[in-house]
Amino acid sequence: MLLTTTPSVEGKKIAKYVGLVTGETIIGANIFKDLFAGITDIVGGRSSSYERVLREGKDTALNEMQQYAAALGANAIVGIDLDYETVGSGGSMLMVSANGTAVILEDI
Repeated sequence: MLLTTTPSVEGKKIAKYVGLVTGETIIGANIFKDLFAGITDIVGGRSSSYERVLREGKDTALNEMQQYAAALGANAIVGIDLDYETVGSGGSMLMVSANGTAVILEDI
C-alpha cells in the first residue's frame, strides 16, 4: 500500500475516496530511558533510546492505519499527518496518532 503525506500521487488518478483512516498508539517510557536521557541532556548528544520509542510509535500507528485502510478496500493513503503528544502523569507516556485519507488509485 502506498503511503504519502501529499494530497495526491504524481502520475496516478484517485479513482475513489474511501474515507478517513486513523491509527493510534500509546507507549510508556521507563525509568532507565529517563535516566539515560537525563545524562544525555547533561553531556549532550542524541538519546537513541527515546529515538527508538518515537520510531516504534510512528511505525505502529502507521501500520494500524494501513490495516484499517486495507480492510476498507483502499490501495493507498494520501495526506498523512503524524502527531506526537505526551500523556499520563508527568508526561510519562508518548501518544502517536496518524491520520490520512484512504483512496483507491488507478494503475497501481
